[in-house]
Amino acid sequence: MDFKQVVTEHLKQVIPDMSESEIEQLIEVPPNPEMGDYSFPCFKLAKLYRKSPNQIAEDLAKQISVTDSIESVSNMGGYINFVVNKLLLATKVISNVLREGDNYGKCNYGQNRNVVVEYSSPNIAKPFHIGHIRSTAIGHAIDRIYEFIGFNTISVNHLGDYGTQFGKLIVAIRRWGDREEIAKNPINELLKLYTRFHDEAEEDPSLEDEAREVFHQLEEKTDQDVVDFWQWIRDVSMAEFNRVYKLLGIEYDSWAGESFYSDKMPAIVEHLEKMDLLKESQGAQIVDLEEFNMPPALIKKKDGSTLYITRDLAASKYRKDHYDFFKNIYVVGSPQELHFKQWKKVHELSGYDWANDCIHVAFGTISLEDGVLSTRKGRVVVLEDVLRKSIEKTKEIIQQKNPNLENLDKVAEQVGVGAIVFQELSNSRIKDYTFSWDRALTFEGETGPYTQYTHARCCSLLERGKADLSEEIDYSILAKNMDAINVIKRIDTFNEVLMRSANKYEPHHLTRFVLDVCQAFNKFYHDNPILSAKEEEKRAYLALVKCTKIVIKNALWILGMEAPEKM
Repeated sequence: MDFKQVVTEHLKQVIPDMSESEIEQLIEVPPNPEMGDYSFPCFKLAKLYRKSPNQIAEDLAKQISVTDSIESVSNMGGYINFVVNKLLLATKVISNVLREGDNYGKCNYGQNRNVVVEYSSPNIAKPFHIGHIRSTAIGHAIDRIYEFIGFNTISVNHLGDYGTQFGKLIVAIRRWGDREEIAKNPINELLKLYTRFHDEAEEDPSLEDEAREVFHQLEEKTDQDVVDFWQWIRDVSMAEFNRVYKLLGIEYDSWAGESFYSDKMPAIVEHLEKMDLLKESQGAQIVDLEEFNMPPALIKKKDGSTLYITRDLAASKYRKDHYDFFKNIYVVGSPQELHFKQWKKVHELSGYDWANDCIHVAFGTISLEDGVLSTRKGRVVVLEDVLRKSIEKTKEIIQQKNPNLENLDKVAEQVGVGAIVFQELSNSRIKDYTFSWDRALTFEGETGPYTQYTHARCCSLLERGKADLSEEIDYSILAKNMDAINVIKRIDTFNEVLMRSANKYEPHHLTRFVLDVCQAFNKFYHDNPILSAKEEEKRAYLALVKCTKIVIKNALWILGMEAPEKM
């Protein structure tokens, strides 16, 4: 039984002028449980019925019948408030979670349709810095949200392994690099050389021309030495990236980076020519987008080399041909918004109507407390350093509070990494924020470690309680306990929260959900004697404990976090 749906149906009978979906969108959960379980605001009906919201709520509440599932309906300050049958609620939710276990919250909404999720996508030869945590954590969570609701997800790491910057780097290595030194500490040494190139180019602009020529040689594969240099840079970078992905527990279905599409771009250019979309501008090839209030899309430079947009056009066409996606999701920062609007419009003009199934999931930027991140200036905070420092801090805390914990190193890694991931996913993705070491490494308040500790507490209670939950459970015990009902009501919203997170591409709805479950459960735990209760009460309470454990674990898995059983 979906109680929200039942409430919607009751309201539809007395408000024929609104659709079910319009009604459902307005239904709220009151902030105070004493006000009921669901409420419907009547303020939007004031114009329609030419009455005050309070009078409308009063009139409509009288027309709604009490049923087995709805215990009472009342007017409260312009809201129609519904109280649901607590015994039915407790029975439905607890029995469902116990039966479904690790599958609780899953549904077949996606019907196994393909969804491509592109995320992380760092540039090779550059540090995997704290700025990359945004795309990486948000994208991984969106990938798992879509998988959980029944889609076949294909995760893609669209590596930045092509472009003029590699011409710059190869020039820098040839002029000032020592390959033996680079091999000892690849990313740091390559970053120094990249930074030096830009410093030197300010004094000698001809270096930029040299770099463009080297990249052209790479694209055309006319100089094997250049190709070998590029491959070596890619290999040492991948070794660095894979250490971070292993810490985060992330695996990809595809590592097809920009270079993968180098032989697929000519077909895109040819198609644009056939569609009479390409125009020459100062020797370069462009698609004019002025009538759409956008600058021109630069498809080919004057020297014949391609650009990021050309590679993205080729990538999306390849993905449609190869995966026939239902959605093609790009988790890429908001500064790239114009780029995505341009290439989407170019595809639309090319006759590809599936361009509308390509979704740019933008997110805000990270800055440092003393300014913006800049690879060119060498101002970065390396992501692996952040994760390692968080793990070390976690280990110190555990050693103080639980020095005899088994698998200390493993738990410290699970909690330390989880702290960084949860912090990243706790806010709306579109907001800019400033990275702070102090905030990243705190374990107080609404944090990842708090949710993991609640899961471990549930595991401890179940281990000590040793209740046989296959025996009959007296759900009326939970129905009479408001602390228990508050936990149950939150657990019951899991699928609704997942759908909201999927539709809005917003994992922070899920972090809020798991925090609400944990807070409600910890109040129940503190105010009720679980292990010392009478046998029937204890069994009912431990059934709720097990359901809480299951839903926390499922939610944390979706967020890309582990759920330790001991902490």
